[in-house]
Amino acid sequence: MSKDILKLKPESLWKNFYELTQIPRPSKKEEKVRAFLKKFGEDLGLETIVDEIGNVIIKKPATEGMENRKGIILQGHMDMVPQKNADTEHDFEKDPIDAYVDGEWVTAKGTTLGADNGMGVAATMAVLEATDIVHGPVEALITMDEETGMTGAENLKAGVLDGDILLNLDSEDEGELYIGCAGGIDTIAEFKYKAEEVPEGMVAYKVSVKGLKGGHSGLDIHLGRGNANKIMNVLLMKAAEKYGLRLADINGGSLRNAIPRESFVTVVVPEGEKENFEAYIKEFEEIAKDEFKDADPGLEVTVEETEAPKKLIDEKTEKGLFDAVAGCPNGVIKMSESVEGIVETSTNLAIVKSDGKKIEICSLSRSLVDDDRDKIANEIKAVYEAAGAKARNEGAYPGWKPNPDSAILKEMKEIYNNKFGKVPEVKVIHAGLECGILGATYTNWDMISFGPTIRNPHSPDEMVKIDTVQMFYDFLLETLKHVPEK
Repeated sequence: MSKDILKLKPESLWKNFYELTQIPRPSKKEEKVRAFLKKFGEDLGLETIVDEIGNVIIKKPATEGMENRKGIILQGHMDMVPQKNADTEHDFEKDPIDAYVDGEWVTAKGTTLGADNGMGVAATMAVLEATDIVHGPVEALITMDEETGMTGAENLKAGVLDGDILLNLDSEDEGELYIGCAGGIDTIAEFKYKAEEVPEGMVAYKVSVKGLKGGHSGLDIHLGRGNANKIMNVLLMKAAEKYGLRLADINGGSLRNAIPRESFVTVVVPEGEKENFEAYIKEFEEIAKDEFKDADPGLEVTVEETEAPKKLIDEKTEKGLFDAVAGCPNGVIKMSESVEGIVETSTNLAIVKSDGKKIEICSLSRSLVDDDRDKIANEIKAVYEAAGAKARNEGAYPGWKPNPDSAILKEMKEIYNNKFGKVPEVKVIHAGLECGILGATYTNWDMISFGPTIRNPHSPDEMVKIDTVQMFYDFLLETLKHVPEK
């Protein structure tokens, strides 16, 4: 672990971020970071609450002369996405993140960095502990499990918070103010299969699709990056048809909200097709690398002989799986007609995984329009069911409808322009911010989302741009200073 980040400015924010990197905090395993945040608030002598679901709320009174200002809620989430490269040894439930300075950026060695949303939480902590800043009443809302279901936001009770304005600190482009976001829904399919004996005269192989960039399945879905599950399925379908390939197991993708970077399978082919199959894999890699040479130049497709598997997935289920993955929509479905350059509806085939008895497939669909979110999810569900799987839609969460006439938006645009000499861009984000859910509970809130510049969230290439962190924090403090009166 490099402590160089402790020399960065603003020092208080980076100190807090460093401490967060030392505490394991994967989604649904937030016990340690929750205890850390609770102690942090209590040590400051501030009212600190852990609610029934596990969110942490810390309340800081207004500074002198600011008592009549509207209350501000600073909101972020305590959990992080646990992604690592295949060759990286890391236990996200025990090990600290190895963050370091790399030129103009801070990144981590072989794993996600946790700037999403460690930056927002660290900034909130810096505000809470500061004694030299001006602000009205401040409430910190640090939710749990944002990345795998937003259950913290979903279960926040009405009446716990008193503020009027929510500043969500979970966006990833400095100089942009977000006033709306996509809703989402998961489609889960399950193929139960019979394990069959491996026929005589077969050769076993491990085949890998790897080296893809992956990334956030909302923010990066328009970049044309390869989906490991889709690429692997094309390979398998053709090899089954031409070379008699049979599938023993499959493991593609690991997170519902990330574009899958890797897929691994164990297969067998007849001994007589050994040379043809190996040549096919090399040819397939060349074609795939050419297709993704711009968006995903690191793509690799590899094959190596391995021990014979004990069992195979039965042929009927295998064909159903191939058909389901082939027919499943993936990528951008529709661009917004009202907001230029913004994806309106998309879907990502995130996970294809077998466990010896069943194969599970997971897609996450997003849309700025809740009806369209449900429509694409139902289409995917129908594809899976037609292929013989049991499928269901679950975990739907609403989008956040933009309010261009927001009073705090007008105020913050002016503050930003005065501070940095340029007008911030006002945008809608194709990702599931918690604002949509929180705003459904606290309907009186005026809400804005902003943050420093983060690239490749949800992947081991995640990084945060150092100079934008200072700008983000300065803008936050200036906003707190100029919150309107009640």
